[in-house]
Amino acid sequence: MAIIFNDKNVSFEQRQSPVPEFAWHTSRKLAEMAGAKQLLFEIRSLDPGKYSYPYHFHRSVEEVFVIISGRATLRTPAGFQEVQEGDTVFFETGPEGAHQLFNHTAEPCRYLDLRTNLGIDICEYPDSGKINILPYEEIYMAEERVDYYEGEDNVAEKWK
Repeated sequence: MAIIFNDKNVSFEQRQSPVPEFAWHTSRKLAEMAGAKQLLFEIRSLDPGKYSYPYHFHRSVEEVFVIISGRATLRTPAGFQEVQEGDTVFFETGPEGAHQLFNHTAEPCRYLDLRTNLGIDICEYPDSGKINILPYEEIYMAEERVDYYEGEDNVAEKWK
């Protein structure tokens, strides 16, 4: 059965982070409402002068933004460029797919955020050096990386 989402059945709630520059309005989890199994999607609205999520990329998730209305500046590894109503932007996995939006205009920018759902994803934040294990939201500093066998010595003693 087709499910149509529009202004009549989509409501928005504001999300405000502890960092004032990161604030947006988001729909409820439309994928859950639709019963989607392999996709996650919401409609987001980015207010003037606000940034989307911190600059990040995904290890396991491909993501697409469809700009529904307004304009914003998109940051990627290639630099900065304006996106506008009608644009569809694909973000690949890995560092090449890093992205962030900033609404540099006086009007809200509304966009569909669509991504694959493989169950587990690792999201990395190049600006801050964090690693986020999704969907659990377990966040660690990447500089704490250790060797695979760190702490595994004396294995025989653990079998006693």
